[in-house]
Amino acid sequence: MKRQLRQDTWAQYLPDLKLGFANLLLHKLRTLLTMLGMIFGVAAVVSMLSIGAGAQQQVMAFIEQLGVRNLIVEAREPTSWEEKQQRRKTSPGLTLSDLRVIRANVEGVTEFTPRKKFTPTRVMPKPQRDAPTVFGVEPNYQRIAGLRIASGRFFTDDEASRAAPVCVLGEGARVNLFGIEEAVGKYIKVNEQWLHVVGVVGTQLTVQGGLEGVGVTDMNNLIYTPVSAALLRLEDSKSGYRDEIDGIYMQLASTDLSLPTADVVRSILNTTHRGESDFSVVVPAELLAEQRRTQRIFDTVMVAIASISLLVGGIGIMNIMLASILERTREIGVRRALGARQKDIIRQFLIEATLISFVGGVMGIAFGFGISYLISWLAGWTTIVTPISVIVAFAVSVSVGLIFGIYPAMKAARLDPVEAIRYE
Repeated sequence: MKRQLRQDTWAQYLPDLKLGFANLLLHKLRTLLTMLGMIFGVAAVVSMLSIGAGAQQQVMAFIEQLGVRNLIVEAREPTSWEEKQQRRKTSPGLTLSDLRVIRANVEGVTEFTPRKKFTPTRVMPKPQRDAPTVFGVEPNYQRIAGLRIASGRFFTDDEASRAAPVCVLGEGARVNLFGIEEAVGKYIKVNEQWLHVVGVVGTQLTVQGGLEGVGVTDMNNLIYTPVSAALLRLEDSKSGYRDEIDGIYMQLASTDLSLPTADVVRSILNTTHRGESDFSVVVPAELLAEQRRTQRIFDTVMVAIASISLLVGGIGIMNIMLASILERTREIGVRRALGARQKDIIRQFLIEATLISFVGGVMGIAFGFGISYLISWLAGWTTIVTPISVIVAFAVSVSVGLIFGIYPAMKAARLDPVEAIRYE
């Protein structure tokens, strides 16, 4: 019974589909021009959402790389001697003493490490591009940051306790200093100190422009060394007005502890720094949730903006269908005289309007894919065409064609058969 109903439905719509295609192909150029609004509208939705999805994927991956169970305290360094003097009247800056106080008073933290970061004035071998940044950290930074060792090893607790002159290179720093050569076992000179390269870290993600509270650093162009060696052996050209350390990394036992632990850390530092806002507490889990909310808003706005093109395309469909009624008035009258009902006429015109938007939507999706890949190739941006962007763009285009085809279809159905037959 159900199969018979489906066959009857197809038998009812198939002649209308054939007639619709024939009418559209009768005026190929006019049909194509009418479709352009739908094509460009769908392509705009697909390509704009692909740009947003690509950028957001990079940001999300970078935040996850920071560690959703981590907390990061970042020093807000003074940029001049005068600014430092003004701050030091109330705050000592970020120090190893702060780390000890946090370690003693904050529960639920499984790993701690301070960080001393600076860019050396001299590096040998001579870098092929920007000089690598030095990261003085404890050995457990490898676990906190989730570093993957590409070759060699990370420095040990014993080497850190002795302030041993050893280092681990980021993949970018290895290429920057040694090119295609193997780096493990060789030596580099940072300012006046020779360091033995014991390992190389695999490639990490870096976000251009950084994130709120997170400094802009090429995470691949780094030299990792024990924080004791960075403080005792390596000369920082700006150490005269910088904090003792400029970062503290903490790994928590659970993501649920992120926000309450961050509040406790802020309270402790506000007390030890006497209210001076010379630090920030970065909560990657909070950043991740915020970026997801931002992405949803961005997608909604982008679809709304791009849908203006689809709206223009829908007006074009209505315009061409109204013009088609005038051209086919006599045909409508003949069909009504031969027994066609009003709903048959409505169905015919709606099918034609939907065909225009359907074919325009398919062409627009293909065009959107092309624009996305072209942007990726020319601008070097990451673009991702997601299934949801294709579905949304296509559904909106077909809906627009259907909605804007209703009025012309109703107008055609209401024509007086007798007057329609007489129309010249």
